[in-house]
Amino acid sequence: MQFEDLANELVLHVFQSCTSVEDVLSLAATCRHFRTVFGASQRLPVLYKAAEAEYGPLTEAIQIATHNSSQPAHIARKVPLSLALLKQVLKIGAAAKKWEDIYPSKKWKDTFENRRLLTIEERYRLRRAIYRLWLYSKAFHNARYTRLTRTHKHVILERAELLHNWTTPELAEVEDVRVIIRDVLRNQICPSNGTIQRKFRKRHPDSDQQLLFNIHLNYPPPVSSAFQQHYYTTHQISSSAKFFPGNVNSAYSMKYTSTPHHEPGGEGWGDDIPHYYIIEDMAKLDPGQIIWLKENAPLKGMVECFVNEMGDSFKNNGETFGQTLEWVLQERGEDAEEMRNAILEEEIGVTC
Repeated sequence: MQFEDLANELVLHVFQSCTSVEDVLSLAATCRHFRTVFGASQRLPVLYKAAEAEYGPLTEAIQIATHNSSQPAHIARKVPLSLALLKQVLKIGAAAKKWEDIYPSKKWKDTFENRRLLTIEERYRLRRAIYRLWLYSKAFHNARYTRLTRTHKHVILERAELLHNWTTPELAEVEDVRVIIRDVLRNQICPSNGTIQRKFRKRHPDSDQQLLFNIHLNYPPPVSSAFQQHYYTTHQISSSAKFFPGNVNSAYSMKYTSTPHHEPGGEGWGDDIPHYYIIEDMAKLDPGQIIWLKENAPLKGMVECFVNEMGDSFKNNGETFGQTLEWVLQERGEDAEEMRNAILEEEIGVTC
């Protein structure tokens, strides 16, 4: 018997056994019979089952796609499944899946002898943590929550309601992922002056060039706010810079190369206290935005263009997840520092 002559029930079972959306679509394109079976009433269930296997848990990703200010973030939203919703969920899932490759290199960057691929269960926990941190960012890192209100008790309680939905081990998974994301921000997207100096010397060990850091301080800053001083750049790149992917590779290559039109020291985001506050602000970005910046914005000016379009509420107003986590753990009679130490020891977290 030829494969295309199989009964519809068997073909449908094959479709339901696919573990990725791409596999489902490829199978449907095999022949007219398969396409007919796929196009019947089981199309949505088959696609969602494959998406669950590849990007699950989809229930968490759906909360991100359907979130709006009309309903509190801690109340789960139940919506009918549709192709339009699936497209949004797949986009979110694809971004979360990219962190599966980044996580091992960052988690074991100092103990590289322990570095390994994540298991299926660990990948699932990682994606779940990414989705939950993403939802928190979408719900509370926006123009509605300003710096002046971040410490108000009713605002803290509102943020804590979302974290109350998750057990302490699940909160540890989110905190584990948050540490990895901050590492990407600190060393790749917004590197400090010291990081730029170290990477420049590594690439050009024979060069005796002295990098020029913060040379803009010799000139009047464009505005008086501390945030704009931190984010000021010597690279005058227009707001369209982040939309030309064809130049990304060349931008990566020039980042640590000194030319008459480019000073590598200008790629630094400051040292110590200024750099700390920059990372605090940037940590409000959701995991999808951060992975986009990592892949498409190698130069400081490109990142600045992206940040400037976030609006004034983004500036000088650090992330709040860490503060909210400490509040919730204190309510439960647990210590946040003990949790963080346990994550370092891999007693809890994604890879426990």
